[in-house]
Amino acid sequence: MKYFSILTPVLTIALILSACGARAAQATPTISAVEIQSTAAVVAFTIVAETQAAIPTATPLPPTATITNTPIPTETFLPSPSPLTLTPASNGNSGGTDPCVNKVLPATLQGAPVKIRINNSTKAEISFSIYLNQTTPQSECGYRTYTIAPEQSLALNNLVEGCFTLWAWNPDPKEYFIVTNGTNCLDNSATWVFDISTRTIELKS
Repeated sequence: MKYFSILTPVLTIALILSACGARAAQATPTISAVEIQSTAAVVAFTIVAETQAAIPTATPLPPTATITNTPIPTETFLPSPSPLTLTPASNGNSGGTDPCVNKVLPATLQGAPVKIRINNSTKAEISFSIYLNQTTPQSECGYRTYTIAPEQSLALNNLVEGCFTLWAWNPDPKEYFIVTNGTNCLDNSATWVFDISTRTIELKS
């Protein structure tokens, strides 16, 4: 349609020039009608070519972003704490590891009996361990474990004279604590009372 609209005025100009050329030929025949038509055609094609050159060319759209599947970072959880390991206090033996560390005390012990009472002064149910050190090669040694309810007491009447190390801890991770008394040597002269708090194990008598 654009070519048609452009050629219409060109052809009109060519016809006018042809008519003028015919009259001029009668007066002074210097330029033939064929030459005039050829000139008009050249002008017409030149206009068409310039019009085509003026039409803007299509600009390609920028490339779209390529979506990549990036994995969502995963949460890394911290490792659980290792199980509690109770290490009894040194009993003075030389030359190697204490053979009683992993030994459970037998139900019946040989020796003078002692009386021990353990008071749980906390508001948590605690785990409690008592360790009898081996003071001589022939003496009894090993440990026993118990559970003590909140604000309750534990009476121990089946132990014998010796040096004892006590531990108490709250196994609940939210309220965790662990305490010890160090080492106390006990005989059968009295009832020995230990009081457990969240900070320490204290010998009362």
